[in-house]
Amino acid sequence: MRGELPNQPCFISLINVETMIPETHPIRVIKRMCDEVLASLSKQLDGIYAADGAPSIPPETLLKGKVLQALYTVRSDRQLCDRLKTDLLFRWFVDLPLDTEVFDASTYSKNQQRLIQHQVAELFFTAVVELARHHGWVSNEHFSVDGTLIEAWASMKSFRPKDEPKGPGSGNAWMDFKGEKRGNDTHRSTTDAEAKLLRKSPGQAAKLCFGAHLAMENRHGLCVRFAVTPSVGVTESEVALEQLAELQANGFRPKTVGADKGYHNAGFIQGARQLGVVPHPALKQGQDPLQVRLTAAHAVSQLIRKRIEEIIGWCKTTGNFRKSRYRGVERTNAQGQYVAIACNLVRMAKLSLGPPGMARA
Repeated sequence: MRGELPNQPCFISLINVETMIPETHPIRVIKRMCDEVLASLSKQLDGIYAADGAPSIPPETLLKGKVLQALYTVRSDRQLCDRLKTDLLFRWFVDLPLDTEVFDASTYSKNQQRLIQHQVAELFFTAVVELARHHGWVSNEHFSVDGTLIEAWASMKSFRPKDEPKGPGSGNAWMDFKGEKRGNDTHRSTTDAEAKLLRKSPGQAAKLCFGAHLAMENRHGLCVRFAVTPSVGVTESEVALEQLAELQANGFRPKTVGADKGYHNAGFIQGARQLGVVPHPALKQGQDPLQVRLTAAHAVSQLIRKRIEEIIGWCKTTGNFRKSRYRGVERTNAQGQYVAIACNLVRMAKLSLGPPGMARA
């Protein structure tokens, strides 16, 4: 029998959102891990707010909102707040009651400088890595490093001569750069002065961008270090060595590090050896004056280090981090940290469920 639409539909009902989220949904595991990590950071979060005055939006709500942005490819803070108004799962994840008004997107803008000043994104990321270490999911000895470019929130039209007199904007005027030599020494973006012009490889177009650098542990492919730097002025090899030193300072004992051909240079290999780490870069064609030994361990590192490309790919597609939505290195770095946190939490949620069960006949 065909059902009929009610003449006066009722939109007022008592519901329990907890029962609407499937028990087997991986978002439950991710939320539980988020809550555990943020609870461990409660004292640090207390220190960044005044002891008196009007209560603010809880920082846990804002931080879990950033995780949701990466998990569900939400483009902006404003779109996230719109989703919170209509999506029950989003409200449930950030612990926002149904009868509570959703905060405005400007809340993120007003709190962003406070979170950056106190390095909350870095603390959040480190706490997630420590949780993975507690569960035994992180290798203590074998790592991989890589880097990529993140497009800046600035167009090529904004890349103007440094000595050009400042005046009123010309709007979205037509530009013709044919035959004009433009470089970071003579030009600067009027939109984002920290963005630098660089091309990733020959044959590709030069773009205004930042550099993103990752270190991955080789046991389960979790990102253990993430940093955004200017794309010019610091090399991938230099940042990789800094990240290895940071790992040692945080209780890791790296023995090997895998990398691609871009790290087959004297600076990286000699620097890694000085840290007591055996470098396993992919070798460039021709002679090898650096005498990198092609052992069985080197072959394993080269096989596993390709997993770091999966992290980069997830961050740029699902995490929507192909292009920064902010200006400057600091804000872009904070955005990248939140995306890397979400990527790790997805992987950790799968690991917490254990290996798949045997198929039944």
